Amino acid sequence: MPIERLDHLVLTVRSVEGTVDFYTRALGMAAVTFGDGRRALRFGDAKINLHQWGEEFAPYARAPTPGSADLCFTTHEPVGEVAERLRAAGVAIELGPVERDGARGPLRSIYFRDLDGNLLEVANEIEALDDAPPEGP
Repeated sequence: MPIERLDHLVLTVRSVEGTVDFYTRALGMAAVTFGDGRRALRFGDAKINLHQWGEEFAPYARAPTPGSADLCFTTHEPVGEVAERLRAAGVAIELGPVERDGARGPLRSIYFRDLDGNLLEVANEIEALDDAPPEGP
């Protein structure tokens, strides 16, 4: 039974609407409403379902806690440009750019936090950057 990909994950948050605003504004994710008004954030071929802390949808994690996640997202946009856009939006960069090891190889990453204190990493796959055609004429 080889696992193919991650379809979705769940974040337990203090404010669903605040979280939707942060992730759509800061990271360009799409806000989604499904089921009986449940909220999620869609990006690429995955999504993040949101649970309001204390009002989680069953079944849920044994100890759902806002701020306990550590997530890494990849992008083709250079992380230096991502960091500039985040700073302009009032988001503090905690670390980076730094090199890290990702699931498919080396990454160039920046780190910052969302409203609940979850640690977020946005990264470029270094080999993808090295293989990109040069910019300009």
